[in-house]
Amino acid sequence: MSNGAGRHLRWIALRALLIWGAWTLYALFVSSQSYLSRAYNSRIELGPAVKYAFLDAYSWALLTPLVFLVAGKLVVRRANWWWVVPALFAIAIMFAVAHLNIFVRGLPWIGYRVNVRTMQAMFTARFHADFLTCVVLIGVRHSIEYYQRYRIRELKASQLEARLAQAQLEVLKMQLQPHFLFNTLHAISALMYRDVESADRMVTRLSDFLRLAIDSSGVQEVTLKREMEFLDKYLEIEQVRFGERLDVRRSIDVAALDLLVPNLVLQPLVENAVRHGIAPRAAGGRIEISASVASDFLTVEVQDDGAGPCGEMREGVGLSNTRARLAQLYGAVARLELGAGAQGGFLARLSIPARPATNNANSDR
Repeated sequence: MSNGAGRHLRWIALRALLIWGAWTLYALFVSSQSYLSRAYNSRIELGPAVKYAFLDAYSWALLTPLVFLVAGKLVVRRANWWWVVPALFAIAIMFAVAHLNIFVRGLPWIGYRVNVRTMQAMFTARFHADFLTCVVLIGVRHSIEYYQRYRIRELKASQLEARLAQAQLEVLKMQLQPHFLFNTLHAISALMYRDVESADRMVTRLSDFLRLAIDSSGVQEVTLKREMEFLDKYLEIEQVRFGERLDVRRSIDVAALDLLVPNLVLQPLVENAVRHGIAPRAAGGRIEISASVASDFLTVEVQDDGAGPCGEMREGVGLSNTRARLAQLYGAVARLELGAGAQGGFLARLSIPARPATNNANSDR
C-alpha cells in the first residue's frame, strides 16, 4: 500500500472515530439528562434511558457521513443560494425520515414493542427534532467547508505575499548589479587609452566577480564569509584602477563570519566609499571594513578617511536599494546609518539581526 493510500485510510478512520465519539458524548449527555429529569416525578431505570439515547445517537452516526457528503457537494454560495437552500431543506426532510425509520426499526432490539400506531406516534413526536438535527449537521459541514476555504485563501495570500516580496527583492538586486557593472565598464573604457594591461586585468577581475554573482543568483542571504569573498573580487577590480592609492583594512570578528547578511550588501557601501572618499583625492585614501556581534545583532561598518558628507546628503541607486532590501528582509529592526565618522570621513553602519546560516534555508551552499 502506498503512503498516500495509507494516509487516506488513516484519515477516514480518524473521521469515523470523531463522528462516533461525538455521538457517544451526545448519547451520554441525553441519557443522563433524561434520567435525572424524570427521576423527580417517577421511578425510572437508567438502563432503558441509556439504550434509547444510544440507539438515537448511533442511528445519526450512521447517517452523518452521508449528510456530510451531500452537504459538501451542495455548498451555499452567493451565486447558487436560490436553489441550493431549498434543495438542502428537502434533503434535511429526507434524512430526518431516514433516521426515524432506522430508529423505529431498532427499537425492538432494546426491548420496545413496535406497531403501526407506535411508528405513527414516533414520527409525529420526533420529526421536527430530527429535521433540526439534520439542519445542524448540514450547518457543521458548511462551517468546516467555509473554514477550509478560508485557510486555503489565507495560504494562497501568504504565498502570493511571499512571492511578491521575493520579486521585489530580485528587482532591487538586479538594479544593483547593472549599476555596478556600468560603473566598472566606464572605468575599463577609460583605462583602455592609457593602460591596456590594467584594463585587461580589470576585465578578468570583473569576469570573476560576475561568475560569483551568477552562482548566487536567487539567493537573498549569504554568510558574511561569502559576502567578503564577493567584496574581495570587487576590491580587486578597484585595486587595478587605483593601485596604491587604495588602502583597504579589515577587522572582522570571527564569530560574525557564519552569520547571514543580504547578498551583495557590502559592495554598494564600499563603492560609495571608493567613489566619494578615494577617487576625488590624488593621494588616495583608506577604507576600513569591520564586523562585530553584540546583543544578538550583527554590525558591519564601512568607513573612509575622505572629506566626509558635505551639506545635504542624497542617496544614489546603490544606497537607496540597499536600504529597501533591508526593509524587505528584516523590517524595522534593521538599520542603515550614514553620516560622518567619529574621526572624520564617511561612515556607513549596517545593523541586522544576528542569524546563523544553519537556521536559514536561503543561505549560500
